[in-house]
Order: sequence, then structure tokens, then C-alpha cells
Amino acid sequence: MSSDEDCLGNRPELDELTRSYLAAQLAGDRREAVRLLMEEGIGRGNSVLDLHLRVIQQAQREIGRLWEESSISVAQEHQATAVSQLALSHLYQQSIRRPSVGKSVLVACVEGELHDVGARICADVLDLHGFEVRFLGANVPTDCLQSFVEHTHPSLVALSVTLREHLPAAHAAVAALRARSPVPIAVGGRALDLPGAREGWEGVSIFGADALELLQAARATLGVRG
Repeated sequence: MSSDEDCLGNRPELDELTRSYLAAQLAGDRREAVRLLMEEGIGRGNSVLDLHLRVIQQAQREIGRLWEESSISVAQEHQATAVSQLALSHLYQQSIRRPSVGKSVLVACVEGELHDVGARICADVLDLHGFEVRFLGANVPTDCLQSFVEHTHPSLVALSVTLREHLPAAHAAVAALRARSPVPIAVGGRALDLPGAREGWEGVSIFGADALELLQAARATLGVRG
């Protein structure tokens, strides 16, 4: 497996693979998408982490951009996302997990947030690197999240927010958790890239732009050696 930092380097072959994968997504061709990842990705020596961060994550960002610009319809966006959900499941089955680091992370999308592919990539990447991960998926009500945290006592809670309109729900979730638990909190997702979106937070330990940044910050925050 390549090092974490290798995922950030210039990798023209992965850029080409991302373009092909994106085309398969837009065509709704699930078999071709999986074939590309396995034959052109894993088969050519790329790691599962490479494919998570440099192919699926990048392609999903492009799908989001196309949807925001009304270049593709909601149906097309859903179709493309369904392709990535299947691809992630396939990669998860093929992955080799590193030894347990003895720390647990709860990953969830905030209340109202239905876009969960980015959160799932984060969950899978953390899992691959030895964290015990509980992934709650999309649209987790704040009161249910708070109750689940109190019941399971994770080492870290990672919240995902993709759309601007769900930032208030993210703030509410952080406030609710902070009122009842000292657990470190990470917040990430595309909404955090908006101007001023990282201001005005209290009680957040980590802001993660992507799965790799979250992984590195989680290690640092929880005292886990890479």
C-alpha cells in the first residue's frame, strides 16, 4: 500500500482513471465503474486508499459541481452516487485492514443532510487504518446522535455537512454533543469550503477538508502513530 502522502502527489494515471470512472458514473454503468477500479486501479498497483481519495472522492466532487450548476439533473446525480456506493462496497470487501489502533470513531451526516458518500469514504478510510468505526449514514437527528454518543462512548465524533443550508444543523449537533460529552468533534464536508463557514464554531477539534485530512487529524488528536 502506498503511503498516505502519496495520495496527494501528481498521479496522471489516476487523473485519467478518474475521468473514465466519472464517465461510467454518468452513464450509470456500474459494472464498468467497478471494472475500472479493479483492473485499471488495483490491477496496476494502486492502493484502495488511492482509489478512495484520488478517484471516487474526486469524481463525486465533480458530480456535485455539475449538479450545483444544473448541468446534470437530480436523477443523474442520484444515479452517479449509486454507482459510487456500489464501488465503495466492492472496495471495502477487497481491502486489507491495518491492525487496530484502539480508538473508535463515530461518523454521521448531520440532521437533514442526505449526501453521505463523502462521510462513507471517511468512515472506510478510518476503518482501513485501524480505527473502530460506527457509520450512521445520512440525516441523523441531533437527539438520536446525542443519545448514541452517550451510549457508545466513541473516541471521536466526525460530522459531515455538504450543503450550506445544513450548517445550522451542524452547529446545533456540535452544541448538543458539547453540552453532554467531552468527546472530541470533527466537522467536514463541502459546506466547510464556503467563505466564512469555518468561523463561529465552539468545541470543534478538527475541520477536515477530506478523508485524508480527517485521518491525519484524528491520529494527531487521539495520539495514534501513523
